Amino acid sequence: MTRVLAGPYCTQILGDLGADVIKIEHPTRGDDTRAWGPPYARYIDEDKEGPGESAYYLAVNRNKRSLGLSFAHPAGVDILHRLVKDSDVLVENYLPGALEKYAMDYKTLSQINPGLIYASITGYGQTGPYSDRAGYDVMVEAEFGLMHITGTRDGPPVKVGVAVTDLTTGLYTSNSIMAALLSRIKSGKGQHIDVALSDCQVATLANIASSALISGKPDTGRWGTSHPSIVPYKAFKTFDGDILLGGGNDRLYGVLCTRLGKPEWITDARFNTNALRVQNRGTLEELIEHETRKKTTHEWLKVLEGCGMPYAAINDIQSTLTHEHVLARGMVKEVEHPACGPMKLVNTPVKWSSSKPSIRMPPPILGQHTDEVLSDTLGMSKEEISGLRVEGVVA
Repeated sequence: MTRVLAGPYCTQILGDLGADVIKIEHPTRGDDTRAWGPPYARYIDEDKEGPGESAYYLAVNRNKRSLGLSFAHPAGVDILHRLVKDSDVLVENYLPGALEKYAMDYKTLSQINPGLIYASITGYGQTGPYSDRAGYDVMVEAEFGLMHITGTRDGPPVKVGVAVTDLTTGLYTSNSIMAALLSRIKSGKGQHIDVALSDCQVATLANIASSALISGKPDTGRWGTSHPSIVPYKAFKTFDGDILLGGGNDRLYGVLCTRLGKPEWITDARFNTNALRVQNRGTLEELIEHETRKKTTHEWLKVLEGCGMPYAAINDIQSTLTHEHVLARGMVKEVEHPACGPMKLVNTPVKWSSSKPSIRMPPPILGQHTDEVLSDTLGMSKEEISGLRVEGVVA
């Protein structure tokens, strides 16, 4: 019972790992992201209404079955209660208390199924002064520090290029669900998991938060691609693009100087320790970029190959998705969509020695599995399902 990103990302992870995920969607509009385009994967059938399936929706809804259902109708709630009775996990991302009026709150459902793992994903959690606020990734990035430390040194705060707080929250939730299932093996009892974007955002401030807590001082602000305490460690302009160089210690700094054709910088009194390089950051970075601008990014990649120092080209998304390493690792997979035909999706990232997580099912069209779930899982007759469809309970 989730839509948009954090919840669907969580349940997609569970689906990749083999869970049978039933996605409950509004019977007419479905998940909000179905309308978030362009781009859309176009329908094969030119007579089918609509622009197609949105790329946003397709990104986080594989390995799921879609049940179009309105739980504003008592018959819809009854269907959900019947599904809950035999389910292991329910994931929802409604405002705290919003599902209580539909008898879909944890207190009610835990009486139907005491072993149920009930995961609630919200912007600000089930408690606290902000708990009634609607939570969106970009607002949480702003409110809880991430935006303040993201961007160029002298530029304005900016959001991360992908909704990383939503994704982090989805990861935390899927991990917590797995732990709760292990706990249930011992106790026989389910539990309510309260996951907030705000909490996950604070947690993922990691060493930046630790530095502020330990020092008691304000953070050091935005650093762009630079590192506050390591030099050289940033992106530099090349003749035709950018390259990231990481001279993280004195040895690696020496490697960089040698590959740049400037071995004299290794013993330069201004730069021969990291502390001095940090102190003279501007001067050294200017000298390095003067050299990197002389060759193309590809030429520098050849120069640096095998040097042992971390380095990387800065690629756009299309270049990433056609990158030889990405393809060699099987991170792009073609699947057959029932309405749009062949399409490429990003694959599940973790490789296992014996288990084989995979894309078993393409992202479903709205209500694609309604009849299947109601008949096969709940044992409803065709006549019952037809009557519910006429009443607008299911689609």
